[in-house]
Formats: sequence, C-alpha cells, structure tokens
Amino acid sequence: MLRRNLVLFPYGIICDMSRFFTTSDPLDEIIAETFPDRQIENTKHILTGWTNIVIEVTTDVGAYFFRFPRNPFWSKMIVKDAAVCNFVDGKTSFYTPQMKLCYDAKKRPFSVHKKIEGYTLGDRIYHLSHTALTGAAYDVAKFIKELSKIDLKDAPEEVKYPLSDFLRELDYKHYDNHIDNDHKFIKETEMTNLVHGDLNLGNVLLDNNDRVVGIIDFCFAGTGNPNMDVARMLSRPVPEKFESEFLAQFVNEDGADENQARAEVDRMRRAWKNIDNGYANHIRMYFPEINLNQL
Repeated sequence: MLRRNLVLFPYGIICDMSRFFTTSDPLDEIIAETFPDRQIENTKHILTGWTNIVIEVTTDVGAYFFRFPRNPFWSKMIVKDAAVCNFVDGKTSFYTPQMKLCYDAKKRPFSVHKKIEGYTLGDRIYHLSHTALTGAAYDVAKFIKELSKIDLKDAPEEVKYPLSDFLRELDYKHYDNHIDNDHKFIKETEMTNLVHGDLNLGNVLLDNNDRVVGIIDFCFAGTGNPNMDVARMLSRPVPEKFESEFLAQFVNEDGADENQARAEVDRMRRAWKNIDNGYANHIRMYFPEINLNQL
C-alpha cells in the first residue's frame, strides 16, 4: 500500500506529494544554481500562470522561462510537459519549446525553456487586420492537423497519456462539483491522435508581423480527439471572423458532415468552459494572487 504522501502516476510512476513549489521557496537561488555560468540581469514573475509559478529570467545570453509546479498534480505533469515538448520538437511547422527538465536539491522537478520573442494570440487577436486574423486561423488549424498526424509508435509513455484520463484526474483532485457528464462525452469521442490539450489563445505565439510562429505549454497534452483542440481554441471569446475561418478548416474536409462536426465541437466547447470554471474556482480559493483576466 502506498503511503499517504505518495501519488501513483499513470504507468506506475510514483510521485512524492511534497515535490512542488510555493512562492516562499528560494526560487531566485534555484534559478542562479541552474545558470551558474550566466549573468542574471532580471527576473519577472508572470502572474497568469495557473498551473506553475512562472518566472521570466533575463540573462546575458538571452531570456528564459522557468516553470515551478504549484502542487503535486502539476509536479508530475511537468515531467509529461517536458517529454511531449521534446518528442514533438521539429515534427511540426511551428516552434515548440526545447524543454529542459531540472530538479532542485529536494528532487522537485521544474522546467526551463528559451523565450520566443513576440506576443500571444490573446494579446493581439482583437487588434489583427482581416488578413492577419485569417492567417492566424489557418496556422492554428494547420498546427492541430500536423500534431494529430505525428506517429506515436516510438513516443515515450508519458506522451500517450489519454487526455480524458488527465482531465478526469484534474477534476477529481481540484474541483468540488465533478463534471462527470463531460468526462463521459470526452471518453466516448476519444481517439488515439496526439493533441495539445490546452490550445488556448495564451499558448499561441505571434511574431512582430502577426504570424503564428510557436505553440507552448504541453502539460495537458496526450492522446485524444483533435476536435478537443479545435474546441479549446474556441472555448474563450474570439472574434467572429476568426471562429468562422478557423472552423472552416475542419468542418469542410474529408467529406465530414458539417452539422455533426459543428455539434461535436460545440459540445466540447461547453466541456472546456466547465473545466475552466472548475479550475478557476480552485485558483480563486487557493491562489488569489493569480491573474484570471484571460477568462
């Protein structure tokens, strides 16, 4: 029998429940120990990090993001995040982080990756020209299709963690009111394609010319239905033009029934909104310092 301070991870990996970080930890010291040969010029806490304490670190050789998990669940999921990022690196047309998984002296996992210069789609979506908005919709759709076609034969086991199992575990560890009808629907429509799992506006990066250049934050990633990524992108407010252009990339291909495809995406959108609301309530209760404006 497992001791109470241990958690069983999918595929039998055991994670000590003490292996996570708080803002009272000496994070600046951990960062300095991680970069012993670099001059650290500035550190900036990013107040929108739901799952991790996110710190942007500027050094004499560039800027990096450090992600320190906020609880035991995210501590084990950051291991998956690194595994997925490094597996998909170079397999799509877009930049995905080359993630370095690190451990501090207490053997707590955290990650580091180089910053991509630019803006999130969430920062820019209501300021884009018609051409740029159409281009962003096409590029995000292209990423979903490319990701879903990656061969998982040689993928690490962490990459094959079903999104439905992840979301159910997220719910049961963090929510007060469980969303079992959503879990049932997601499981019933599940596929074995690779999905990002959290493809929201804040995880799509644009360059200075408003072109999509990168996708970040793969800690939700796993196997599932690519329409879950479609629905996730539309689960928060977007301009009508973006939504119509984006959906057109999916509902009109491969002879799919347009009404059926739209109905599935709409049902998944409702599920994502319930997931967002449940986790947001958890954050408001336990992490009031986090900025939830992106909802």
